[in-house]
Amino acid sequence: MTSENSRPQAVREAAETGIPSALADLGTLVRIPSIAFPGFDPAEVRRSAETVAGLARDLGIFETVDVRQAAIPGTDELGMPAVIATRAARNGRPTILLYAHHDVQPVGDEALWDSPPFEPTLRDGRLYGRGAADDKAGIMVHLGALRALKEALGDDFDLGVALFFEGEEEAGSRSFAQFLSDNADALKADVIVVADSSNWDAKTPALTVSLRGNTRFTMRVRTLEHASHSGMFGGAVPDAMMATVKLLATLWDEDGAVAVEGLTERDAPTPEYGEDKLRDEAGLPDGVSPIGRGTILSRLWNKPSITVTGIDAPSVANASNTLSPEISVVISARIAPGQRAADAYAAIEAHLRAHAPFGAQLEFTDQDYGDPFLVDTSGWAVSDVRDAFRDAYGADPVDMGVGGSIPFIADLVREFPGAQILVTGVEDPHGKAHSPNESLHLDTFRNALVAEALLLEKLDARTR
Repeated sequence: MTSENSRPQAVREAAETGIPSALADLGTLVRIPSIAFPGFDPAEVRRSAETVAGLARDLGIFETVDVRQAAIPGTDELGMPAVIATRAARNGRPTILLYAHHDVQPVGDEALWDSPPFEPTLRDGRLYGRGAADDKAGIMVHLGALRALKEALGDDFDLGVALFFEGEEEAGSRSFAQFLSDNADALKADVIVVADSSNWDAKTPALTVSLRGNTRFTMRVRTLEHASHSGMFGGAVPDAMMATVKLLATLWDEDGAVAVEGLTERDAPTPEYGEDKLRDEAGLPDGVSPIGRGTILSRLWNKPSITVTGIDAPSVANASNTLSPEISVVISARIAPGQRAADAYAAIEAHLRAHAPFGAQLEFTDQDYGDPFLVDTSGWAVSDVRDAFRDAYGADPVDMGVGGSIPFIADLVREFPGAQILVTGVEDPHGKAHSPNESLHLDTFRNALVAEALLLEKLDARTR
């Protein structure tokens, strides 16, 4: 039996010793193209889930390990396979739920990758591959931390543990809420760790304490009953492309800040973050200026943004001298903490309808919503995870906002209102998640795994 004083050191040593095997298993997961989007092979998502479930079973600590699916509300479809595992708490100890997702983004243009996207490749202290960071690394941080706890303490730990490794996060988590409802008893926990965010930089850990919400929708702009000759009618008849360009331009002011009445901002301090850092992390070239007003991090964390992420229009290769009768665009908006996503969408739709030029006909479809999230930082679990970060990284953690969204956290809050939610990350700002050449910084992975192992040991020492 490990003494109380030596337990943290034993767990740390076990975690550090286990890094090579955790990376090897991560490489196995990266080789599986588990893309949950329509049009991709769902058998690969199933293979990924079964592989992850096998790794969980190999731990030998869980009473149940299953691959399960839930219904997608409003359809007759099932969501993608998720992994769930449970171990009951003993002797008054708390229960922790560890979340990550095993599905990944499509790779896009493979010609933009420096190495094959599903062949894990080590280069310059980083592991390259789709899902290497987002979020199969999150899975291996969880499993690696549990391996260290078992290696150091044997069966001499009483912490309750539940795993939920989702299979469709990148594709919208359509069955997430139903899955939580179906498995609420198994997943109920005192602390929830969502390992799907980022760190301040490669050497400095961060606890994500705010997330912007999001709304995404498709808008069709129609001005003609059919395509017409641009020479015969151009100059008198509004084409849909012109109407769309003019309409979209009203969404921003001259500084590039969002100009939609009804979208709110959050007033909160932000750490120091200069333009040089923004250029480095975002890939902003010299001569291209940032947009918006206020501190850079207030623009990223506490203010709304609107992006046109897709457009259906004649391609350059197929361009003809024709007035387009209709154009469709996909609009993605990020919502400041404190505003409901549905209210933000209503404000954007009202703005677009009010500013439609030349009487253009608008149609809105495929609306999707995810509410923002603010962490209650007063709980004991927040104190524990900050201490674990400090011990593992050798640096004070930063309380960080994130401009991106994790919409399903609102479902976790609704289903488990008493749980303390910790949003942690394995990524660093240069990981290029969702982009070509996605990668994982190996030192960050090592520190994240050690930190979580130390957190588990701290929670195992607590009474509930």
